Amino acid sequence: MSAVAPHALARRLKGLRAEHWPDAGLTQAQLAQALGGLSISLISSWENADKPTRPPVRRLEAYATVFATRRSWDGRSLRVLPLEELTDDEQDRRKALLDELLWLRERNELAPAGSEAADFWTFDAPDQWITIVCALLPEKYRQHLSYADPESADFVSLYTYADPDALVELFGHIRARNPENPVNFHTADELTADDYTSHLVLLGGVDWNSVTKDVIERVDLPVAQVGRTVGMEHGAFQVRQHGGSELIEPTLDDAGHLLEDVAHFYRGVSPFNRKRTVTVCNGMYGRGTLGAVRALTDPRFRDRNSEYVRQRFGDMESFSIISRVPVVGGQGLTPDWTLEENRLHEWPEASA
Repeated sequence: MSAVAPHALARRLKGLRAEHWPDAGLTQAQLAQALGGLSISLISSWENADKPTRPPVRRLEAYATVFATRRSWDGRSLRVLPLEELTDDEQDRRKALLDELLWLRERNELAPAGSEAADFWTFDAPDQWITIVCALLPEKYRQHLSYADPESADFVSLYTYADPDALVELFGHIRARNPENPVNFHTADELTADDYTSHLVLLGGVDWNSVTKDVIERVDLPVAQVGRTVGMEHGAFQVRQHGGSELIEPTLDDAGHLLEDVAHFYRGVSPFNRKRTVTVCNGMYGRGTLGAVRALTDPRFRDRNSEYVRQRFGDMESFSIISRVPVVGGQGLTPDWTLEENRLHEWPEASA
């Protein structure tokens, strides 16, 4: 795992100003004025990679608001739009960017230079591409949404994605952990040959995400996903072990409300490129997929879950955990892998 450089936040802030909209040619003076009439020297101190100064959280909130939408720049001046004026898509971009900036600020504050910031979402080399793959939301769910219609003036591409909450959560985290790596996200039908040979992160199951299906069929894993069919209305994970198989299913009440989803996290060598990884975050429903993601992104759980994985699997190239995701008040809770009752299946099996 690679460490986060102490100047990463400064480089990211300078990159936002100078490279986010390269045709705008934004100056430190324009940014200083937009952020409330600050001094140019203050902006310069935040961008100084040699001796960086950490901006206050409220200033990073303003950065995220500005660079979440091109509407902040009218061709002559820069402004911070009121939050209520941001579209849903712009709000999502703002959240992802703010999560990234706050994480970089935290690491600069807490981690001494040269310290290891080991993380399962940190990749080693800055030239390695990372591609997050979601399913395209099926037509029957898009047809009544004007925001999902490319012909509509209200079209927002994220409305065509399945599992957008998991995507927003994970994209911000991966981008923050890998500030010098290209990080992209696509629906499964948009992937190019080059995307397949990058680090792949797959969100969602075999019912909708064809790339998840392709990968699971190609790797040596005793876990398969049974899609939703007439005989298996809610689907299940089928686990092969000890010469037999077991179905691990979600729990719903008589009214069809989800009480407990099931999350599957798999990390292994990519079947398309030996030098890259593939990661699957999957659930029987969306809250399971989000739970698989948040197990290693949620700041309240990621350290203990990461440590459990290191102790349990060591330096194994491939491993898999299926866990419970309790649903309370309609919200899926982050699974704590350190609790034995939450872990429904682990592979490889522990040594006797």
